[in-house]
Amino acid sequence: MLIDTAGIRKKNKEKDDLEFYSVIRAIKAMDEADTCLLVLDAEKGITAQDINIFSLAVRKGKGIVLLVNKWDLVADKSTNTARDYENELKKRIAPFTDVPVIFISAKEKTRIHKAIEIALDVCECKKRRIATSKLNEVMLKAVESYHAPVVRGHSIKIKYVMQLPTHVPSFAFFANFPDDIKTPYRNYLENQLRANFDFKGVPIRIFFRKK
Repeated sequence: MLIDTAGIRKKNKEKDDLEFYSVIRAIKAMDEADTCLLVLDAEKGITAQDINIFSLAVRKGKGIVLLVNKWDLVADKSTNTARDYENELKKRIAPFTDVPVIFISAKEKTRIHKAIEIALDVCECKKRRIATSKLNEVMLKAVESYHAPVVRGHSIKIKYVMQLPTHVPSFAFFANFPDDIKTPYRNYLENQLRANFDFKGVPIRIFFRKK
């Protein structure tokens, strides 16, 4: 099912009530969605409001595809324009940057079907389950390659990992001192999961548990 929402414009005094209700409807649609297609204006770039909506979708564990609309109006389309635009875009949405970016034109109907195809792919990524044996084979090797830093004299050892039975891809890493594992190492583990298993466009949740 495809749900189209009203465009969310920047607030102004005359239209505050209308904008408020369009935001509420968009959030309600987000709650019902598996994957959200966030449409950006190519000429304006990603706005603070766009980033807020993106962050909300991430917190809700939704699959995300970024659609850069009005690409037909971008005057300079040299070889690296799209790549440079995407790099700048991902700097703004960091740290979750493993998101498909598609340059479209609703007016010219450019890559519209591609957007739907990618959204369906992201839906499949969100449902992906990794066999526990394969997960441990890959992730314990990654742990051996780069150990968690020693904290307060504690040498942290991750002994086991499993995927949890949740709607959002979630993984539990069992360690001797789970509370001492910091954000940079959590990011490393997430990057390894993304590098070895396809979770493009999908937020990943990581938990550390005592073993």
